[in-house]
Amino acid sequence: MPTTPPSRALVPVLLFVGTVVAVISSLGAPLIPSIAASTGASLGDAQWALTVTLLVGAVATPVIGRLGDGPRRREVVLVVLAVVTLGGVLAALPLGLGWVVAGRGLQGVGLGLTPLAIATAREALEGERSRGTVAALSITVVAGLGLGYPLAGLVAELGGVHAAFWAGAAVSCAALVAAAVVLPPARRGTPRPLDVVGAVLLGAGLAGVLLALGEAGTWGWASPLTWGLVAAAVLVLAGWARWELRAPAPLVDLRLARGRVAVTAHSAALLVGLTNYLLLVSVPVLVQAPSVGGPGLGQSVLVAGLALLPFSAASVLGGRLARVLADRAGRLAVLPVAALVQAAAFVLFGLLHAQLWQVFVVMAVAGLGVGAAFAAFPALVISTVPPAETGSATSLNQVLRYVGFALGSAVAAAVLAAATPGGAAEPGSSGYTTIAALGAAVCLGTAVLARLLPPRSARRPAPGRLDHARS
Repeated sequence: MPTTPPSRALVPVLLFVGTVVAVISSLGAPLIPSIAASTGASLGDAQWALTVTLLVGAVATPVIGRLGDGPRRREVVLVVLAVVTLGGVLAALPLGLGWVVAGRGLQGVGLGLTPLAIATAREALEGERSRGTVAALSITVVAGLGLGYPLAGLVAELGGVHAAFWAGAAVSCAALVAAAVVLPPARRGTPRPLDVVGAVLLGAGLAGVLLALGEAGTWGWASPLTWGLVAAAVLVLAGWARWELRAPAPLVDLRLARGRVAVTAHSAALLVGLTNYLLLVSVPVLVQAPSVGGPGLGQSVLVAGLALLPFSAASVLGGRLARVLADRAGRLAVLPVAALVQAAAFVLFGLLHAQLWQVFVVMAVAGLGVGAAFAAFPALVISTVPPAETGSATSLNQVLRYVGFALGSAVAAAVLAAATPGGAAEPGSSGYTTIAALGAAVCLGTAVLARLLPPRSARRPAPGRLDHARS
């Protein structure tokens, strides 16, 4: 129970911070072709402006979650927002692709803020207000794309790619000021030591996998270097998991993932995140690719941003429908249904991507599935842990989402690069059909996994008690 009444502005500020996280995480996606053109880089190299953000976010999320679990939560939020603003400034300066990637890496630190916002809402708010805010925060990652993509496209259309990054820096600066004014101090608690070894192992393992995927087109998919790097990264990640299970103060307490409810939520988070970014990466490339001699639609970066607006709007609707489905069929029915809806979007993408309106339909269907899935995760995760571990548990789920995001980004870039004929600047149609087939297969696997893993003791929740999407 809160000891003092929270400010009326707390909920709007928390949602604003969550939206900034979504805008920053997605800012690079519609701009990848423009970044490639302005820096003279290939699409594959420019893709790192998005992938590095997601990679840093995957590592920074548990670090920030651990630092913010104690009494320093407010200070951690403010420092992170300052780092994000600095990263936006670096990306905005016309210094070349390396500086863009460096700035985007700093912006990736901000992806760890959502678990802290959720923990703040759970601690400072009461009853339905707390549950509704937690549910709304859970879908800001996808709902915020509807703001970030079109705005990034509009600013880039008017002032160039670097102007879009200046706009991102301004938004994160505004979030910093708002948080400094409104966020309450956290309750007293015992600060926990930071697991530096765990952070290094996690970062090294994920970076190895993503580097292998990103460079496989250059090294060759059959190259010993590619598969040697993958094997080394897998070994490092296995060592990380072993370390985390034995460390006295682990970066991510993997023991919080034990139990069939938690396993379902965390596994599905990774897979949904992966399939989510397969589309979010490939659709902007398809929309902006020249329409002559290829499958591209020949539209501007602004239109590419608008093409993803149905995804964002439908994700909000998907969160609401998830609550209805949970109240009628049980919360464990939401994830398999959401995965099947997302699989349908990939089937449509494989069959229908020759006209802009078809892309709009595909993204709307995908948004329904992703929004429903993301709305279901917090209730499943929070139900398995005590309030004091909310930050750590949601951080783990968020880490797996970002790992999925980064893998989806890297896989999509690798598939499109492999489908680009020699001497051509844009991918052929086989790249998009391959992504559609791969995404549909992963979504079907997610549906089976979510259906097979629920606990035997699960019971249908009482109406109104589920933390599903509400905005």
